[in-house]
Amino acid sequence: MAEFFTSGLIVDFILIMVVIEAALLAIYHHRTGKGLAPAEVAGFLLSGLFLLLALRAALAGAWWGWISLCLIGALLTHVLDLAHRWRRTPPGP
Repeated sequence: MAEFFTSGLIVDFILIMVVIEAALLAIYHHRTGKGLAPAEVAGFLLSGLFLLLALRAALAGAWWGWISLCLIGALLTHVLDLAHRWRRTPPGP
C-alpha cells in the first residue's frame, strides 16, 4: 500500500475518478436539465486537476518547472472560476 501512495499511483486513480465524475455530471445535466451545467463544474474541477497534476509531478520527482506550471494553472483556473461566480452573484441589500 505504501508503494501505491509514494509512487503517485494514488494520484492517477484520483485523476481518473475526477474525469469520471465530470463525465457523469455532464451526462446527468444533459439528460435531465438538473444539476450543475458543465461550465459551472469546469472551473473547480480544472483547478483540482491542476493541483493533482502538481502533486503527481512532485511525487514523480519531476522538474520544478512542471510543478510550478501546474500550480499556476490551478491558480488561474481558480481565479477565473471565482470571477465567473462573482459576476453571477446578485448584489446584496
